[in-house]
Parts: sequence; C-alpha cells; structure tokens
Amino acid sequence: QVQLMESGGGLKQPGGSLRLSCAASGSILSINVMAWYRLSPGSQRELVASISSGGVTDYADSVKGRFTISKDNTKNTVYLQANSLKPEDTAVYYCHINMRGWDLRKYDYWGQGTQVTVSP
Repeated sequence: QVQLMESGGGLKQPGGSLRLSCAASGSILSINVMAWYRLSPGSQRELVASISSGGVTDYADSVKGRFTISKDNTKNTVYLQANSLKPEDTAVYYCHINMRGWDLRKYDYWGQGTQVTVSP
C-alpha cells in the first residue's frame, strides 16, 4: 500500500503565496511522475503541474510563471510553490503519483486533496 499525505492549503489573499507538499510512503520501488491537479466547482479536473523522474516539468498555461513544482527524491515528496495567487486558483488541489511497485507493476495513487481558497 501507498499513502500520499498532503499539506499546505488554506485561505490566502490575492497576490499571496503558499507552498503545498505531498509526501508518498509505502511500497514504492520508483516514482515515474509526480503531479498536482486541481478541481473547482463547475470545472473539470485540471493538471496544474507535473515533474518526471528526470526532473522535466510541465505546467498549465494558467499557472506558468507563477507556480513552481519541485521534488525531493530522498523523501518521495513533491512541492508546489504558488505565487501571485488569483481568485481563480481557488480549488481543491490533489497530489498524484505514477509509480512502480516492488512487483514491477505500475500504479497510480491520489492524495486526499487540500483546499486552497484565494479571496480578499
């Protein structure tokens, strides 16, 4: 079993910053991709940012230049630094990993979600 523990959400003012963290633990042989998604009312789930095992990053156009994804391989932890927050960033943010288990099979896991609210 694998668990993803997210932290760092909350209420922020427009223009503010926050840092989300997601730590993966359990039977993990290797992690291929770590990513952050978000879901807001009335919208479809959106891929916010991803980072590959080799450190290649990708961002949604809506967050380019404002958000930065990074990871600590020693801790199986992924971070999302969000700056210049806008009200439209309000959403539940979910951590996702694509990993390989000790049985050599690939698995996908999701975090429980953390609420980010951007409001004056």
